[in-house]
Amino acid sequence: MNRIVTTAGGLLAIVLLLYSSRKLREQSRLRRYGGTYLMAGFAVALTISMVIYPEDAYFSALGGLKIWWEVVFPALLPFFVISEILMGLGVVAAMGIMLEPLMRPLFNVPGVGSFVMAMGLASGYPIGAILTSKLRRQNQCTQVEAERLLSFTNTADPLFMFGAVAVGMFADARLGTTIALAHYLSSITVGLCMRFYGRKQRTTPDTRGRGNIVVHAAKELHRAKTKDGRPFGQLLGDAVRNSLNSLLAIGGFIILFSVIIRVFTIIGIVDVLASGIAGLLSAVGISAALSHSVISGIFEITIGTQVCAQATAPLVQQVAMAGAIIAWSGFSVHAQVASIINDTDIRMGPYIVARLGHAALAFIYTLLLWNTFEVFGVSVPVFLSAAPDSGVQFFINRMSYMGMRAFSFLGIAMLLSALVAGLRGIKLSAWRVKA
Repeated sequence: MNRIVTTAGGLLAIVLLLYSSRKLREQSRLRRYGGTYLMAGFAVALTISMVIYPEDAYFSALGGLKIWWEVVFPALLPFFVISEILMGLGVVAAMGIMLEPLMRPLFNVPGVGSFVMAMGLASGYPIGAILTSKLRRQNQCTQVEAERLLSFTNTADPLFMFGAVAVGMFADARLGTTIALAHYLSSITVGLCMRFYGRKQRTTPDTRGRGNIVVHAAKELHRAKTKDGRPFGQLLGDAVRNSLNSLLAIGGFIILFSVIIRVFTIIGIVDVLASGIAGLLSAVGISAALSHSVISGIFEITIGTQVCAQATAPLVQQVAMAGAIIAWSGFSVHAQVASIINDTDIRMGPYIVARLGHAALAFIYTLLLWNTFEVFGVSVPVFLSAAPDSGVQFFINRMSYMGMRAFSFLGIAMLLSALVAGLRGIKLSAWRVKA
């Protein structure tokens, strides 16, 4: 009975909102209020649903809190703190000088974007958004460059794809390699495509300068540290405080969207939307059984991938859809990103478009890579083949693995950047001789 009453009330609220919106559209001076009434109606409906289903709301919130406390908080806090310290000490600015020859031609972003990319690939959501917003506040990149950078650096971490999804949900660690590689290949593809976005807009000047690039990077490190001006004790305190504030906000979003998706499932909104999606999926040759995972994944990444793993559909389609959901990342992550960039001029529009492209490419890459790693026998670290837990040993393994991935990426990127710079110097020297 409660479900019928809530559903009827929700439908009535939607009808009234649509009617009100129509009336508002007829009055040009009140047109701007439509969004306000819509959000207010949604908040009221959610509150009523939580009052009617308090037990479900409580346990869904508790589940979100558990995920945040046991997995997200200990995993991201060290990276958040270290990232802010490195930026304050000028290390990131120096790294930008070294990697300018690589990042500018490939992704049309300044060299400091390499640090954001490395940390984003190693640590997962939403550290890419946090570091991009910091660079924008410090004017180390323009608005358009920040939007390009955000579009491909805010990615999922490998522990979630290997441990939580491949092992915990699909019970097959081998699937993690396909999911992860498809995710990162599609992310890089999005970055290469987004380099053309806003290419006529103003860009930051090339920071390489003339002369020895290593000497120039060392000077930039000292200049950036002097400009920051904070003693190390204050820098450390600010890093910890800002990191905790960011993680508290992330935890709030995880809990909120856990409740929202649970309430939507109980009152039948997910079923209604899934029935509409099922026809579209069938039209393109995808099992209609995955429709519920699509709707759940639109809102929350973990719930979406879990529903996807439980669907009665061909395994290849299940894995490909899970990859698409991970790439999309859900409104929960999008809300985190929106709150992080709120005090900057970075726009959400390009980010949302990039997420849609990332999801489509991840689905396609998964199909193309299917069974590839069974042939070549690719293996993964043992601890990634287990579901994440809150144990000390698991945390140590994770920190070691993530740190090695980040520094390995930066090392390879620096070698490639040095090669590009060297070839560029040879080309210029040859041109001068001919001239």
